[in-house]
Amino acid sequence: MAVILIFTMSAQINGNHVANGAKLGAIKGAVDGPRFKAASLFSGIGGFDLGLERAGFEVTFQCEINKFCRSILKLHWPEIPHHENIKKLNAVDIPHSDVWAGGFPCQDVSLARMGARAGLRGTRSGLFYDFARLIGEARPRVVLLENVAGLLSSHRGADFGIVLGTLAEFGYSVGWRVLNSKNFGVPQSRQRVYIVGCYRDIDGPGQILFEPECGAGDAEESESDGETTLSPFKKSIGDPSGEGPVVQSIAYCLYACSARHTGTDWSRTYVQYPRKGQVRRLTPKECEGIMSFPIGWTLPPPGKFSGDDLDSLRYHALGNAVTPPVAEWLAHRIHGYLKVMQTKSA
Repeated sequence: MAVILIFTMSAQINGNHVANGAKLGAIKGAVDGPRFKAASLFSGIGGFDLGLERAGFEVTFQCEINKFCRSILKLHWPEIPHHENIKKLNAVDIPHSDVWAGGFPCQDVSLARMGARAGLRGTRSGLFYDFARLIGEARPRVVLLENVAGLLSSHRGADFGIVLGTLAEFGYSVGWRVLNSKNFGVPQSRQRVYIVGCYRDIDGPGQILFEPECGAGDAEESESDGETTLSPFKKSIGDPSGEGPVVQSIAYCLYACSARHTGTDWSRTYVQYPRKGQVRRLTPKECEGIMSFPIGWTLPPPGKFSGDDLDSLRYHALGNAVTPPVAEWLAHRIHGYLKVMQTKSA
């Protein structure tokens, strides 16, 4: 019987320690002050939504076309309005919300794709234009977008320029920052670009994305005769001379994949059993931990999906998700910004 490794993390919510397995109801309203509202588009399995709620936002709306992902959203947010197809969505269908958040599809801009990238001309990443149409109609106070870092170089940067220019045409000041989930307590190296637009406020994106203070950091001092710092990818959890399991301390970026994936690939994380000379892929449950979702988050209601199909659906959904701790950090920054703006306008 294989040993299941559970990767866990916890979060500090307004000074209170909250485990990943805590129910959402226990942390709603954990942030002092006004209850701002947020709408979620391209919701996936709710990475942005979970982070927003942990930061004190009320999630008002979700839009997701994938049937499996919708089943997970409805399980965790049963009372929130859901819409399936962003192409058929109108701005008036979305409840008034201070923030709109969404990670539009990355497949056509991702460097992980073999061959030429279609970019925003592709049928999937091109859904950005539908998102933009809705933003232009509603003009929420803050928009938060997420995508792979490959967006920055797609068509030599032209696609990224379109994203920024489109938001600017609607009256948004725009900023962006590449954040790696491993710097937010997530046991995975996962770089993504986060774009923030603030309606008619030139200072807003910088206030949200960048900290004014400069800390001492946690970099180790180097000395000419000191020990060489070991890459976190080469550090292991478990005894390499024992029975196993052994896994690297920081996982490679988790990609959307099938349960039938069995080959070895340097860019994937495997669990090793050294004495037996065996390796295995991560289980969906372990992937939940690596993405810092609560364990069991991607288990749908009984009877809806089963077998290898269920595992494939879980792998795929997790590989496309936003990590909640990064979403939560950004949401706290946005919440603080909105509180300051509300005070100024009072």
